[in-house]
Amino acid sequence: MEWYWLPEYAPRFVEGVWLTIQLLLLAMFFGMAIAIPVGLVQVTGPRPLAWLAKAFTTLIRGTPLLVQIWLVYYGLGSLFPSIPGIRESFLWPVLRDAFPYAVFALTLSVAGYEGEILRGAFRSVPNGELEAARAMGMSRFTILRRIWLPRALQNVFPTLTGEFILTLKATPLVSTITIYEAFGVGTIVRQETYRIYEPLLLLAAIYAFLTLILVVIFRYFENRIPKRAL
Repeated sequence: MEWYWLPEYAPRFVEGVWLTIQLLLLAMFFGMAIAIPVGLVQVTGPRPLAWLAKAFTTLIRGTPLLVQIWLVYYGLGSLFPSIPGIRESFLWPVLRDAFPYAVFALTLSVAGYEGEILRGAFRSVPNGELEAARAMGMSRFTILRRIWLPRALQNVFPTLTGEFILTLKATPLVSTITIYEAFGVGTIVRQETYRIYEPLLLLAAIYAFLTLILVVIFRYFENRIPKRAL
């Protein structure tokens, strides 16, 4: 084992890890923002929107994430330059960067998987609790905000934690579209130093540490959720 290269590449690993964290947090935030209505509409309707949401989750879960990333980056990304005036607009510095496409692809993935999980979670909430809330005069939005959504999240919190960990471990796929997050930096190190095992061992330690942080954070919030009395 030779680690002589580590001091030279340490700053790049720090940048790569920070990029990985940004990808994960943005995908989790925007993905959950989409997953909640995707899961809810499959339970409440209307039926055309329920079919649309079902088709979305089936498509996302039925295709490899790497294919989705490439379709978004090479497909959607290749359309923008053909739009007249787009290169001169303020959007061009963003649209020519691979990072937004990676966030978009990971967001769709999170939304597809979590949306299906939340569909089952919404159905698992006892109808009697919702009926009681309606009898108390609560509006539909208040019922969703104060009872239905919290109870649904409570039922699937460990499953959501597992899905977010899987999303973290899927972030290396974006290195294929020139985003040098932690895995991308490790690849550069292997190519420039011809060291194989040491960069991979370091990457394994980095992802294990990030996973541990995720588990601790979600376990903290899980323990703060009030448990139902038996």
